[in-house]
Amino acid sequence: MTAITTGPAAATAEPDAQLLRFAVRADATVCAGLGLFVAMAADPLARLSGLSATAEWIAGAALVGYGALLYLCARVADVRRIGVGVLIGNIVFAAVVTVVLVAGWLPLTGFGVGATVTFTAVTVGFAYLQYLGVRRLA
Repeated sequence: MTAITTGPAAATAEPDAQLLRFAVRADATVCAGLGLFVAMAADPLARLSGLSATAEWIAGAALVGYGALLYLCARVADVRRIGVGVLIGNIVFAAVVTVVLVAGWLPLTGFGVGATVTFTAVTVGFAYLQYLGVRRLA
């Protein structure tokens, strides 16, 4: 018989950090899941969105990597510092995507614009949850 013992999880060390950890882990899960879907369905999505299949695959793979990194970072003891960084990154991402869409720098179809706006709205939602979690720790 084998037994595995682990130390206490970082999330139980600071109860006030639970909202922030949840927000970062939820962001990580959605990013990795969506990235996996985009990478697997790059060719059909490329026809719908207006981007190339290579661009779709690269974006999907980047989202999977970012999601995995976020999930690992949510476990650190000083989650406030991670939360502030992720919050700033999400806000900057949303602002850059808005500028790119308004300027028309990408050859997106209507579906591509809609999908991008939806993903950006979800990102802003996670940023708000992360903001609430960071404020709770302040």
